[in-house]
Amino acid sequence: FEEQVRRSPDAVAVVFEGEQVSYAELNVRANRLARLLVARGAGPESLVAVALPRSTDLVVALLAVLKSGAAYVPVDVEYPADRVGFMLSDADPVCLLTDSASLAVLSAKGVVGPAPLVLDGVDLAGFSGADLVDGERSGVLDGSCPAYVIYTSGSTGRPKGVVVPGSALVNFLGSMGVRFGLGVGDRWLAVTTVSFDIAGLELFLPLVCGAAVVVAGSLWVRDVAGLRLLLVSSGVTVMQATPSLWRALLADGGVAGDLAGVRVLVGGEALAVDLARDLVGVAGSVTNLYGPTEST
Repeated sequence: FEEQVRRSPDAVAVVFEGEQVSYAELNVRANRLARLLVARGAGPESLVAVALPRSTDLVVALLAVLKSGAAYVPVDVEYPADRVGFMLSDADPVCLLTDSASLAVLSAKGVVGPAPLVLDGVDLAGFSGADLVDGERSGVLDGSCPAYVIYTSGSTGRPKGVVVPGSALVNFLGSMGVRFGLGVGDRWLAVTTVSFDIAGLELFLPLVCGAAVVVAGSLWVRDVAGLRLLLVSSGVTVMQATPSLWRALLADGGVAGDLAGVRVLVGGEALAVDLARDLVGVAGSVTNLYGPTEST
């Protein structure tokens, strides 16, 4: 990502609800937050829980955790209290990176976690925006260090934490980068919850290729008509979604014409033959993806 910042500092990196953030600005924001995280104990082999709504701040936060050397643990505040409580207890993160609204939801559920770092309550202006180096971290950051821990439902119903090392994530993104050939000018519409493994592809692949991530807010994700509008108005060239969501989009009248030239990615559920045929008939290309956690 930092190499891409040097190649295209002024290119658009993130788009969210009309706001466009350049690669240079995104990098500075992530570096400042990363230094605060280091000061709070984050570093290689440690974990930081992240409970934030879908926004530019979420992308900043995930990059900041990785820059600090730590691994992120995504926490969906809409999950049942018992599940969230177990995840936080099991992962034992050094802090909970959140905002005041999300913290209020967790508190109302009676969830007890690590000391919260509330993003909308901190001033990062005093931290350097330059890229971090290993001397600033608590240890050496290399490919063997965890990048994120994601919790599956588990065959017994008890959540299971899967630790994905940085080298595996880099390998996965490298392969997908070759396959899809993203570059400056491409825009990827990110609709998947960060608690689901495919979100790593949506959020990070564009950012190592010079493309832009168009982050769909939580309300957009639940509104098929709104999602179609966002797809068109944002000039999206790539989108990944479940078969259920693609089927709903195709059922929404004229969306088929909006997919011409769009690289369609499908995953998360079995892809039915009829839906595959419908998508191939209207999209620029269709790729069926499955198992990023198993692949990494």
